[in-house]
Amino acid sequence: MSDVNADDWVSSGHRPMGFPEFVIVIASIMALNPLAMDMMLPALPNIGTAFKIPVANHLQLVLSTFLIGFGAGQFVMGPLSDRFGRRPVLLGGMAVYAVASVLAVAAPSFETLLLARALQGLGTAATRVIATSIVRDCYVGRRMASVMSLAMMVFIAVPVIAPSFGQAVLLVAQWRGIFVVLMLYGLLALAWSVWRLPETLPESERRSLAPADVLAAFRQTVTNRQTIGYAIAAGSVMGALFAYVFSAQQVFTGIYHLGHYFPLAFAAVAAGVAIAGFLNSRLVGRLGMRAISHGALTLYAVIASVMLVTEILNVLPLALFMALSALMMFSFGMMVANFTALAMEPQGHIAGTASSLYGSITTLIGIVVGMAIGQSFDGTLMPFSVGFFLSTIAALAIVLVVEKGRLFKPHHRSATSGTCRSS
Repeated sequence: MSDVNADDWVSSGHRPMGFPEFVIVIASIMALNPLAMDMMLPALPNIGTAFKIPVANHLQLVLSTFLIGFGAGQFVMGPLSDRFGRRPVLLGGMAVYAVASVLAVAAPSFETLLLARALQGLGTAATRVIATSIVRDCYVGRRMASVMSLAMMVFIAVPVIAPSFGQAVLLVAQWRGIFVVLMLYGLLALAWSVWRLPETLPESERRSLAPADVLAAFRQTVTNRQTIGYAIAAGSVMGALFAYVFSAQQVFTGIYHLGHYFPLAFAAVAAGVAIAGFLNSRLVGRLGMRAISHGALTLYAVIASVMLVTEILNVLPLALFMALSALMMFSFGMMVANFTALAMEPQGHIAGTASSLYGSITTLIGIVVGMAIGQSFDGTLMPFSVGFFLSTIAALAIVLVVEKGRLFKPHHRSATSGTCRSS
């Protein structure tokens, strides 16, 4: 927030951590998810060879099963954190992640590996939901968007380097070594959180786990036009991103024949998200969440249209595909934190449950869309281009409905004095 004195808006509730450490810890916790996702990309052919998987598209299950566990787990993590506090649920989820990594290392079959991946996803559901809830506990409105953008800038850098990191591990170890690295990172993040991260939800603000109360919170979340609308829109654009990740290894090695250079190409494209996270954190306080995210969504639609037309005309060389993909990542990065903040803005009193349901909706929609596109891969970019275009147009239509046809313009100015509830 460059337009105000930092001391005036930084919450005191995440003490003993100062603001930089708070952002880094939140980003590190959130990074468990993309690290576990993207480090696996270079290892998919090795896993297929090890378990004798005959159909290349089936290897996408290593990624999609992880996301299914992640999406389903979010349904329960929010209500649990609203009842018992943020710390115990977060630490429990990180422990599950570490145990699942051990199971993956020892997996004797492909089915066991998929089980371990689902459990890893379940564990990271806690990290994603609780991280968002902690930020919402501490900040509101544009300040929340700014904090989320800074965290996203750090955590989104993970997909940029994760495939290369995975490739580096494969140079000195088999694919199981990647899960050893994931386990060690999970244990490090767990120890840091135990040592430094405070509880941000006081006893007086905790909610009952009685079914009627939980259902009431869910009902309040899904009946809020702004929350549910931006959740569905985020899921739609996320579907295109998941489809890209699911099929990236096949596209870069099968269509463009990059071989071992695939991680470098993936990193170059993914850098767009990290750049977007930095720019959004600097601009959101001045321009507002709607102006930035709506502009990014419009750009997303233009990119999808160009990619579809060039694929139909059979004029989509590697350089153009990478440029369009980088712009896709950039526009997604300008959307994701703002869509989250807009969806969570009306839900401060049930932040955990709302974050839980929001995360589940966006992830599960993204998985369904992403798997439908990814499993349609036929050796060309046509299925991805068509799916990218349709999911983006759907998201744009949803946002138009939510905003009643008024894009880019802010509503009543969001509160800017976020105070973290601390115990």
